[in-house]
This record gives sequence, C-alpha cells and structure tokens, in this order.
Amino acid sequence: MHQRLAFFDLDGTLVDRKSAYSDAVAGLCRTHGFEPSVQQWLLAQLADRANPNDFARLRTVFNLDDPAAELWQEYVELMAAAVTCRREVIEGLARLRAAAWTIGVITNGASDIQRAKLAGTGLAALVDGVAVSGDLEIRKPDRRLFELAATRCGVSLAASGWMVGDNPAGDIGGGHQAGLRTIWLRGRPWPDRLPAANHVVDDVTDAITILLAETE
Repeated sequence: MHQRLAFFDLDGTLVDRKSAYSDAVAGLCRTHGFEPSVQQWLLAQLADRANPNDFARLRTVFNLDDPAAELWQEYVELMAAAVTCRREVIEGLARLRAAAWTIGVITNGASDIQRAKLAGTGLAALVDGVAVSGDLEIRKPDRRLFELAATRCGVSLAASGWMVGDNPAGDIGGGHQAGLRTIWLRGRPWPDRLPAANHVVDDVTDAITILLAETE
C-alpha cells in the first residue's frame, strides 16, 4: 500500500511567481530610483529564477553603488510580500493534512527566497518538510533533492508517494526517477521521450482532489 505522501513544486504550482516577481522588481527600482534600463535588465534576468549573483552582476553592469547583498535582501523581502497562494490551495492542503497526508515542497531556487515565500504565504505551516535546490547546490530532477525532502518529512522514498508540479523534466521526470507517481499541471511544452505523468490537470486544486480521492 502506498504511503500518503505528496510533494509539491512551489513556483507555478502552489504560488504565482510571475506577477510577484514583476511587482518586486518594480518596487525595488522605485525605492532606489533606478533607471528604466535597470528594471528591464532585472525583469529579463530574473524571469525564471533569482539568486544573489544576479545582483552582483547588476552592480557591475550598471556601475551601481548599492551593495549587492542589500539589494538581494530587499528583493527577497519584496517577493515574500508580493507572492500569493490562493485560498482554495491553502484549504486543499489543509484537507490533505486532515486526511493524514505528509506534505513536502521540492523547489529549485535560492534557499532564503524560497523559504521567505513559504512563510509569507502561510504555506510553511502546512508542510512537513522543504527541500530547496540551494540547500545542496543541486537542482530537480536530481534524485538527491527528492531524497532530502523525504528525509525532512520523516519518510522514505522507498514507500512511494506523489510529485505534483508544472515542470515536465524537473517535476515529472524527477518524480518518476524518484519512484513517485506524478501529476502534471499542463502549460509548458512536453519534451520528447519523457515518460507520461499519471495524471494531467489544469490547476493544483485538481491535483489535490485526485490525491484526496486516493484516501477514500
């Protein structure tokens, strides 16, 4: 029998990063009075992910006086304030917990910003363990990140479980390699030769509904 274990991706799955990052970049540039060219550069560089090195490069490219570490910290705080998790997602995760599911988050990104998002949205209180690629300097689909998440949740990957996410290679391919069943949030192009997900949905709440049905 499969254990009640569900891992979720963060950005693009549990939270909407896209609108939050543009708001955070705009807020940072407004605070510092940066030229529009700085804002455009940041929007391009941070489109997929952000880390402290981006702000070190920003200083060099635009010859800024502001310390890179301070700019990064400001951006982290702005992202934590801007990112949102819909009420129905929070409620769905609460229902999973009430049904004795173990919930983990496996996400690529810098450790401090990803944990700030989890805390800022209230998700941190609903999950049993978190593994961020910045913790080990490895990224999904590396199996070690899934193993770290399982350890932090106090469970074993050997007993199986689920991975839910929007990235075909990182979430679905990685979950498959880790021995997990998978649910894909469609949207990105599906790579050739990648094994199919067990389920395909349009919204993470649909994934939660599938998991809850497994409980019954």
